[in-house]
Amino acid sequence: MATSTSLNFYSSLDLQTSSISDLVANKSLFSKVPEDWYAVAADIKNSTEAVRNGNHDQVNLVATGSVIAILNLAYSKNMTIPFFFGGDGATMLIPSELLDSTMAALSQHRINTLENFGLELKVGSLSIKEIYEKGVSLEISKVKVSDILTIPIVLGEGLQYAENHIKANFTNSNNASTKTPYLLNLEGMECKWDKISPPETNQEVVSLIVIACKDVDPSEVFSKVLQNIDTIYGTLNNRKPISVKRLKLKASLKKLNDEMRTKLGKYNGLYLLKNWITTIFGKYYLKNTGAGKTYLQKLVELTDTLTIDGRINTVITGTPQQRKSLTSYLNHLEEKGKIKYGLHVSEQSVMSCYVRDMKKDDHIHFVDGAGGGYTKAANQLKNK
Repeated sequence: MATSTSLNFYSSLDLQTSSISDLVANKSLFSKVPEDWYAVAADIKNSTEAVRNGNHDQVNLVATGSVIAILNLAYSKNMTIPFFFGGDGATMLIPSELLDSTMAALSQHRINTLENFGLELKVGSLSIKEIYEKGVSLEISKVKVSDILTIPIVLGEGLQYAENHIKANFTNSNNASTKTPYLLNLEGMECKWDKISPPETNQEVVSLIVIACKDVDPSEVFSKVLQNIDTIYGTLNNRKPISVKRLKLKASLKKLNDEMRTKLGKYNGLYLLKNWITTIFGKYYLKNTGAGKTYLQKLVELTDTLTIDGRINTVITGTPQQRKSLTSYLNHLEEKGKIKYGLHVSEQSVMSCYVRDMKKDDHIHFVDGAGGGYTKAANQLKNK
């Protein structure tokens, strides 16, 4: 198994082109994360209650902001890092050179989140060396999903161990209380899309989380689960809940206000006016210009609907009959003690975006089931 301690460890990983189910089954294509790297986690406390109170959009925004804050830091240093979006939180892997600025940025994001939305964001880090010293594994690979989309794949419980450790040991003193707004850069963050209906009228949106049970090889069981999903729902692109014909910009004051307060941490009338005008113009630009239509096609291709971070996290669209076939298979694996899973069905999906450059395919779009799909799936899994 390959190892590396280079600053550009992730960007230098070989790019795999096989199917994800085949890749997961082949451990020789995974590399150990360097010991001098860190796992970073951001998790919203009591997210289930927040979603129950109708604040899913804010939960989703805050989680998205956690990722974008670190991606912008990495971009400023010409680094590429792997990230894993989870609806109500996120985990990332970073080199030690980014640690101080990362924690300062997330600390500011935490302060803004608490002041503007009343949501408490638990943030922290744990060295990969400490994870390995506990006998917990963490291997990573990188796969080309399409011509313009590459995603990281993680095997092992390292990220879950780090996330649980960070949440369990979090105190306010873990984070700087002094405001450092200049270190938080959420440029490129957008959330102007309305809730998105599935491509076809007879379809639904499924948010699914699968974990392997102890003493079960996740490589083998995850490969089988992914193969089954492919068989039932089709390829990753075919089962995406996002389609061009269902995308609608929404310039509601609340939506723009939430985006503004997440990005800036405060009210700014000029920002609100500018983005309202941009959204109104954007409706015409996206639907009636060649460049706009091309962007929408690329947006669908660049939606992030599958995350493997030691678990399978995916948002799928299909018919109720397809879901019944999937749950029948998952129940069979669960009864055999192979997996545990959580699943939530929504009528729509929600999307938040990171757009660095519309014209250069430099954007990524985070998808979750409407009404807290991942959060509710995770809660169901926790109850099991």
